[in-house]
This record gives sequence, C-alpha cells and structure tokens, in this order.
Amino acid sequence: MNKFKELVSKYTFFALALSSISALALITVFIIFQGATVIAEVGIINFIFGMEWAPSRGLFGIFPMIIGSVTVTIGAAIVGVPIGICCAVFLAEYAPPLMSSIFRPAIQLLAGIPSVVYGFWGLLFIVPAVRNYLGGPGLSILTGSLILGIMILPTVISITEVSILALPRQYKEGALALGLTHWQTIYSVILPAAKSGIVAAVILGIGRAIGETMAVIMVLGNAVAVPQSILDPVRTLTTNIGIEMGYASGEHQQALFATGIVLFVAIMLLNSLAQFITRRK
Repeated sequence: MNKFKELVSKYTFFALALSSISALALITVFIIFQGATVIAEVGIINFIFGMEWAPSRGLFGIFPMIIGSVTVTIGAAIVGVPIGICCAVFLAEYAPPLMSSIFRPAIQLLAGIPSVVYGFWGLLFIVPAVRNYLGGPGLSILTGSLILGIMILPTVISITEVSILALPRQYKEGALALGLTHWQTIYSVILPAAKSGIVAAVILGIGRAIGETMAVIMVLGNAVAVPQSILDPVRTLTTNIGIEMGYASGEHQQALFATGIVLFVAIMLLNSLAQFITRRK
C-alpha cells in the first residue's frame, strides 16, 4: 500500500511538472508560429535594426524600441540595484530584530502594489518634478528608470537578503576572529560568498524591468525614436505590444508577435548569462 502511494505521488508530481513545461512549450511555439512569418518576409536584420515602425506602410523596424528597452532597463538597474543590495545588507547585518520585523512586511507590500499604481504615482509626482527641474516633457527615460528602479527593489532586496542569511555563520565568525571589522567582513567575505545569489537577484530584477508594461506606458511618452538624452521620451518593446495589440490585425499583429519573440530571446539570454556566472563562481 505504501509503495502504491509512493508511485501515485511520484507520477502526480511528474504530471504537474510536465504540465508547467508543456504550457511554456505551447506559448513558445504559438509566439514563434505567429511572428516568424513577418521576420521571414521583412528579414531579421531589417526587423531588428530597422529605424521606422509604420505598420500602415508595411515598415516594421524595432531598433528604436530596443534602444528604449535597453536604456530604461539600464537606468532601472542603476537606480534599484545599489539601493536594493544596501537595504538587504542593512536588514541582514545591522537592523535590530524589531526594525527587521517592520521593514520586511513593508518590502513585501511594495512588491504587491499593482504596476498601474506606480505609473499613476509617477505621472502625478515624478513627471512634473523632472519637467520643472530638469527640463523636457517629463515623460522620459529618466522617469521610467526611476519608476522601474523602485519596482525592482523588492526582488533585489528579498533575494539578496536570503542569500546573505543562508551563508554559514563560520564565515562571519572566522573573519571577525582574524581581526576584521564588521564592515570589512561584509565587504570582503559575506558579499563575495553570496555573489551567486546577488547575481540572481540582479538578473531577476532586470527581467522584471524588461517585462514591465503598464507603468512605463504611462511615464515614457511612447515616442518611436532613438533618444538623444535621458530626458527624451521613448517606447519599449513591451509598451509597443501593449499599446497596439488591441487594434492590430493581419501583418501588423504578426509583427507584434515577432516583437514578442525578440523579448523572449532576450530573457532567455539573460537567464543563460545568470546561470553561466553562477556556475563559474
């Protein structure tokens, strides 16, 4: 009887795991099937490096949107990653238990706020501040980077803190016994030892920034043009799909699916890079 229960449990979990993989495979096949036609007709070089996006005229160049996605994501990483790692170090190494018990639920609550709320808040407060003090329309790369930098904080903080707390206590005790100060121990022992977890946190945060749609639709300005400064409006790949998928049809819709293929490949390369760095370390 126990053996029968073991077999049932084994194959039940196998079926559940297989269903998840099957769903991913179906999504992948569907996106590739829908988007590959346009890429084949336009040409992958013209599609990726084309400078004009005008579906009514049959022009499908997504290079300005690739630049927009890259610049906003880099800006979000510059804003969110250092702050997130510093917050995680503070919570894991410096914060009293009472303070940690208050801060951790607050960070989790930050992760649960809908993205449209972030976008609305940025539209009301950050956009006017950027426009009044730095110039430009306010709907810009800088604004989007600030919003996304805040949005990736919970991911970076949580995973980095868990990575630090998972280290053996002997690392810290040995460093302190050798005469290192608390900060020297953190800088030269704890952070290097937790590097794989920190890299994973950064990669997941960047993946969240790349895939975000609603908040950046509201604060980026959605101009299909290569930006000249961080105060210029841009359109990302995700916002392009979100804005136009509602009314697109035919070749236009297929081009949006092709944009999804580019996003899919970018995320795969990002995850592969994270695994390579983690295994190497």
